[in-house]
Amino acid sequence: FQRELCDNLRMTTIPQNAFQGMNNESLTLKLYKNGFEDIHSHAFNGTKLNQLILKDNKNLRRIHNDALRGATGPDVLDISSTALESLPSYGLEAIQVLNAMSSYSLKRLPPLDKFSSLLEAVLTYPSHCCAFRNRRTEKQNLLLSIFDNFSKECESTMRRLTNEMLDDSNNTSLWSAEKNTHLFATDEESSPYSYSTIFDDSEMDSFDFEYDFCQPKVLTCTPEPDAFNPCEDILGYSFLRVLIWFINILAIAGNFTVLLVLLTSHYKLTVPRFLMCNLSFADFCMGLYLLLIASVDAQTSGQYYNHAIDWQTGRGCSTAGFFTVFASELSVYTLTVITVERWHTITYAMQLDRKLRLRHAVPIMLGGWLFSIGIAVLPLFGVSSYMKVSICLPMDIETGLSQAYILLVLVLNVAAFIVICACYIKIYIAVQNPELVAANKDTKVAKRMAILIFTDFTCMAPISFFAISAAFKVPLITVTNSKILLVLFYPVNSCANPFLYAIFTKAFQRDFFLLMSKLGCCKSRAELYRMNYFSAYNSNCKNGGAATAPSKASQAFLLLSALEK
Repeated sequence: FQRELCDNLRMTTIPQNAFQGMNNESLTLKLYKNGFEDIHSHAFNGTKLNQLILKDNKNLRRIHNDALRGATGPDVLDISSTALESLPSYGLEAIQVLNAMSSYSLKRLPPLDKFSSLLEAVLTYPSHCCAFRNRRTEKQNLLLSIFDNFSKECESTMRRLTNEMLDDSNNTSLWSAEKNTHLFATDEESSPYSYSTIFDDSEMDSFDFEYDFCQPKVLTCTPEPDAFNPCEDILGYSFLRVLIWFINILAIAGNFTVLLVLLTSHYKLTVPRFLMCNLSFADFCMGLYLLLIASVDAQTSGQYYNHAIDWQTGRGCSTAGFFTVFASELSVYTLTVITVERWHTITYAMQLDRKLRLRHAVPIMLGGWLFSIGIAVLPLFGVSSYMKVSICLPMDIETGLSQAYILLVLVLNVAAFIVICACYIKIYIAVQNPELVAANKDTKVAKRMAILIFTDFTCMAPISFFAISAAFKVPLITVTNSKILLVLFYPVNSCANPFLYAIFTKAFQRDFFLLMSKLGCCKSRAELYRMNYFSAYNSNCKNGGAATAPSKASQAFLLLSALEK
C-alpha cells in the first residue's frame, strides 16, 4: 500500500497518530516537497512502514526521538535534501537503506548500535562512512560470537561444494543436501558444531550457512573517504598522541618562561632581547596550536567521524590554522632577522654608528608581524582553506590561486633559509680572519648561532620538500604519514628554541634567579650573579681604549648568550 503527499507547503508538522488505522499492510509513505518543519512524537504510530520518504522537505529540522515509536519499520528511510540536525534515537533498528544525501545540517549520527540492520547508506559527508566501515550486521555479530573457528568451517565447506559441483553437473540440490546432512546435524559426532543447542527449529529453517555466514552481506556506504580525510582520528597514530602532549607542554612552558623573564628583567631591552621576545611569542603560538589539536584529538578519539564536520568547518579549526601559519611564518622571519643582525654586528663591529638600534628593529619586526598575519588570514577568505584536513593546515590546492598561495609561502621559507646560509657563510669567513678574531669577541657566538640555525632549518627541510611536491600535485606521502612530520619535525623548533637561545645561557639564568629573588627565592644564587656581572663590567671599563668599542658593540648579545667568558 502506498500513500503520497507532496507539494503542500502549508503543512508544517506531522502530528501524533497522523496515519493510524490507515491499513494493516506494509505502507510506503512518500511525503516529499512539503512545508514540514517538525515531526511530532508517535507521528507514525500504528503503521507498518516499508518505506518512509521525507526527501526535499527543505524546512524539516526536527524529528522527535519517539516519532517512530508504535510503528513497525521502516526498512527504507530517505531524508535527503532536508535541514535535519539529528535522527530519532528510536526506530532505526529496522532500517536497511538510509538516504541522507545533501543533508548538510546532519553533522552527527546516532550511536552505531541503532543501525543494527543497515545494509546501504548514502550520506552527505565522507567522514560518516568511516563509522560503518567493516561494520557487520547484528545477525553476523551473533554468528561470529558463537563460532570461533568459522573461517576454517567455511573454507572446507566451500572447497567441498566446489569439488562436488565439478563432479556432478546436476548440482542444484547439492547445497541443500549438504546443509541437511552435515551443517545442521544435531549429532555431535557428525558435526563440529551442535546447532540444535543454539537455534530452535524456526531459526534453523531460515538460516543459510553459506549465504548468511560464509558469504555475509557487506554494508556499503557512499561517499567514501578521500585521501585528505582518511578513516582515522586527528593524529592517527597512538605514539603521536603521546608525543604531541610532551612537545606542546614543553613549547608552551619554555616560551612562556622566556617571555616572562625577559619582559620583567630590569636590564635594558636590547635588540637581541627584543628579537628573542618575538621569537618566543611565535613559538608560544605554535605550542597553543599543538595544544588545541591534542585536546580535540583526545576528546574525539575513536569517534572523530561524528565530530569531523563540526571541527573542520567550525571556528576551532580556523583558529588552530591561523595560529600555526602565523607562528610558523613569524618564527622563520624572526630567525632570519636574528641571523642578519648577527652578521651585521660582526661585520661592522668597529663602527658603532652602523650598529642596529632598537628604533631600527621595531619597524623591521612590525613588518614581519603584518606579513605573518596577512599570510595566516588569507585561508580564512577563500585563498586555500584550513578545512581541508583534520590538522587544519592549508592543504587546499584545488584552485590556481590556492596553489600559488602555497607555493609563495614555501618559496619564501626556502628564500629565508638561503639568506641564513649566506649570512653564516660570511660570518665563518670573517671568523677565519686572524685580524678580526682578536678584535671581535662575537666569534664564539657566531659559531653557536650557526649550529642552532642550521639545526632548526634541518628539521624544516623534510616538511618543505614534501610540501612543495604536494603543491605541484605530486604528493610523495599520505596525509596519515604527514602527521608524523607535523609532530616530530614541524614543532621541534618551537620546543627547542627557548632552551637553545635563552634558557641554557648564563645571561638568562642570571635574569631568572634575579626574578626569583624578588619573590623571595634563590637569593644567594642571585647575589652571586650580580657579583659576577659587576666584576665583568669593571674589567671591561679598565681595559679602555680600542678594546672598549668592540666589547660594547657585542656586549648586549653576549649578556644574552653568555657563550664567551
